[in-house]
Amino acid sequence: MNTEKEAFLKEFGNDYGYPNAPFNIDQITASQFKRLDGLVYLDHAGSTLYSESQMEAVLKDLTTSVYGNPRILLCTINLRNSQSDASMATCDIVREARQQVLNHCNASPKDYKCIFTSGATAALKLVGEAFPWSSRSNFMYTMENHNSVLGIREYIDDAGHHGGGFRSTSPSIKVSQPLIQRRNQVRFPEEVPTGSTHNLFAFPSECNFSGVRFNLDLVNIIKEDAERILTGPSMLKGCWMVLIDAAKGCATKPPDLSKYPADFVVISFYKLFGYPTGLGALIVRSEAAKILKKTYFSGGTVAASIADIDFVKRRDGIEEQFEDGTISFLSIASIRHGFKLLNTLTISAISRYVKYEVLFDELEKLSAEK
Repeated sequence: MNTEKEAFLKEFGNDYGYPNAPFNIDQITASQFKRLDGLVYLDHAGSTLYSESQMEAVLKDLTTSVYGNPRILLCTINLRNSQSDASMATCDIVREARQQVLNHCNASPKDYKCIFTSGATAALKLVGEAFPWSSRSNFMYTMENHNSVLGIREYIDDAGHHGGGFRSTSPSIKVSQPLIQRRNQVRFPEEVPTGSTHNLFAFPSECNFSGVRFNLDLVNIIKEDAERILTGPSMLKGCWMVLIDAAKGCATKPPDLSKYPADFVVISFYKLFGYPTGLGALIVRSEAAKILKKTYFSGGTVAASIADIDFVKRRDGIEEQFEDGTISFLSIASIRHGFKLLNTLTISAISRYVKYEVLFDELEKLSAEK
């Protein structure tokens, strides 16, 4: 160990390298990521790496358990077979997985629901498609945002609504509204929005590109005191709802929804613990879910439909209403093994480690320059 690192660990060793976890960072690397021997992996922002023990647990789970389609539950109480038992067991696993996702963001199941999607992008698309846009709605977003967030403006542009970007300076809440060049002419609302108009403000908890973390006080400011940031009569009226893209930020500092009650939060599981891919979630506030307008229905989202009669009975549960088709139940069953790994290290320790890893890199750069 070089003298610079020894000096660094002497001062910051309590927060660097998981000293209080069952294994420190060097032991974790040697035992869980042997495939990295001789390699340097620099793409954790794009996808973190799954651990060997995590995948061993997933393989053991899938090869020793019988998981049936959770959508298939027999209605006859007296009729029991392996299929119904397997489906019931899977329903329990899915229910536990939803709770784990809510726990990760300190969200009460009384106030929030977890809707599984094919990824964070699909969750964002769901919000864009189902949000109750009107001719007086606004869509505002910070300039630092993922393409999948910016894509939501296509829904509002098609209807000729007003939208724009804001530039926020973190950690303060200083915001400026730059001029946005648009393909189509922006049509501003002819009428001042009323309380029944729904507007949407979107920002990432952590920028995918720059790594800048946004001040989550934005949530409460937009919802309770929007005039501190937004200007103009068309901006200040109506009901402002907040969307957080936490796909990247959830890996090191998930939003605490008990303190920052955003209406929509999207996450991606492979960015949390590497596996499974193709699975994400939309954490939606129960009251916000009530205003979403879903047009398409599919297997799983309806209790009944008739082909030759215009009749459909949609399911009552918020999750069931928005999860089209059979959910990816084997992937969902696998996320508990990823959460087990995170809980062993603890998110607070991960956050501190990342913070001091960056600090160590900066100190090394300064030392090299000298």
